[in-house]
Amino acid sequence: MNAQDKLKIAVIGGDGTGPEVTAEALKVLAAIAPMENIAYETTDFDFGGERYLRTGEILPAGAVEELRTFDAIFLGAVGHPDVAPGVLEKGLLLELRFQLDQYINLRPVKLYPGVETPLVGKGPEDIDFVVIRENTEDMYCGVGGFLKKNTPDEVATQTAIYTRKGCERCIRWAFEFTQKRNNPKGKKLTLVAKTNVLTYGHDLWWRTFQDVAKDYPDVQADYNHVDACCMWMIKNPEWYDCIVTTNMFGDIITDLGAMVQGGMGVAAGGNINPDAGGVSMYEPMGGSAPKYTGQGVINPIAAIGAMSMLLEQSGHEQAGRRVLKAIQEVTGTKMKSQAAGKMGYSTSEIGDLVIAAL
Repeated sequence: MNAQDKLKIAVIGGDGTGPEVTAEALKVLAAIAPMENIAYETTDFDFGGERYLRTGEILPAGAVEELRTFDAIFLGAVGHPDVAPGVLEKGLLLELRFQLDQYINLRPVKLYPGVETPLVGKGPEDIDFVVIRENTEDMYCGVGGFLKKNTPDEVATQTAIYTRKGCERCIRWAFEFTQKRNNPKGKKLTLVAKTNVLTYGHDLWWRTFQDVAKDYPDVQADYNHVDACCMWMIKNPEWYDCIVTTNMFGDIITDLGAMVQGGMGVAAGGNINPDAGGVSMYEPMGGSAPKYTGQGVINPIAAIGAMSMLLEQSGHEQAGRRVLKAIQEVTGTKMKSQAAGKMGYSTSEIGDLVIAAL
């Protein structure tokens, strides 16, 4: 979008502590907007567990079409103790990813100053890479079924779907992102797959990666099997600049990345449709944490980080960078811990500290 246009944001606070962390992200947006001359408007949607329990519907008729009219979606969290696991995740998160064709999942893995990592001897200069995950194919397409269900002879199939188009658009976006990121230590994009075992779908990924790499001679094209990647993320995270990977493997290694960067309380992500007119969705990676609801003790840093990503990907790069810098100042100089209830401040006080750091 043009930086002068009004930024239209759909806000889904969601379940549990989702609305609390969303409130802090919106507070920071309200503070940075006049500083960076950003015009914006927000519209709230009550999608989530409470609405589902009340009405029996997750996304009402016309909801996706209405969300298409926005520039971006900001999501707090979904997950309700009275709703079976997977119902909201599949009916809301996956449904929006597929219907809005959010084919890029963008996950920065960055250790902020003052945040503890379980990796002994590693600091912020070692843990600073980005995982770009294909977001609309693979096992998540729901192709499969049962034969003779609930009998001793039961058969279950789940088919992974990969298309040349799906691979190429994700890989090309990853190369362009790696170029733009311009890592001073060297531009490198690592494909993470399992070509030695998954010899059809991942062969398609490998060949597509090789073809697209020819268009980006300034980026080092690297490859890891997924199991090796899990080892190196722990042993030598500083080796990575950008990683591009499949939907399933991306789902797994980004959670490993979240632990490397200090936990779900600091991890933020974007589900991005980078095409003209595409609508992207940004969210903190932590769940709804219902046991902390209403106590004012949940960590909003990941949600504020997601707002930083929303700004940066919506054409307001400087505003996004300013918010990220303020986050790092707060984690590095103010917070005692990133754990809920142990931060040394309440949820809203953390938001106020980030605003003060702006």
